[in-house]
Amino acid sequence: MTSATDIRRGALDAIDRIVHGGTTPQDVLQRTVELLHDRFDHYSWVGIYLVEGDELVLGSWQGPEATEHVRIPVGRGICGAAAASGRTEVVDDVNDDSKYLACFPSTRSEIVVPIHFNGEVVGEIDIDSDTPAAFDEIDRRFLEHVARMLSSPCGAALGRFAWGPDGR
Repeated sequence: MTSATDIRRGALDAIDRIVHGGTTPQDVLQRTVELLHDRFDHYSWVGIYLVEGDELVLGSWQGPEATEHVRIPVGRGICGAAAASGRTEVVDDVNDDSKYLACFPSTRSEIVVPIHFNGEVVGEIDIDSDTPAAFDEIDRRFLEHVARMLSSPCGAALGRFAWGPDGR
């Protein structure tokens, strides 16, 4: 049986290959959300929002269905709060958080990890779980590492620099 540490290490290695082998920033982001969704059973829905002006705009996502929240004002909801503060938000019980923007009736907990590029928030990883208190400190550190890996693809997706063939 594979340990949780091995699964995370394998995921980071796979994401590194995706980042450095992706044909476009959008390809990198889509393949990354698919990998996260498929490798971690408690990640029920995985999406990446990009910051456009004063809004978060849903880009790539993977899960059982689309969310109605394809545009979220920065500062609104858990996603908007993470974008405004630049810090990871972990909500153990979405029903107890007044900031929560309901997406799916099955969602019980959420983690939102900002993605920084050149010192500013350019996107975020948003993950919902159908399990209460699904995200621990290990998930936080792992996803913050993933966010650092996605800094360049998000910056390129927003036109901050040209995307090269080696993912940089």
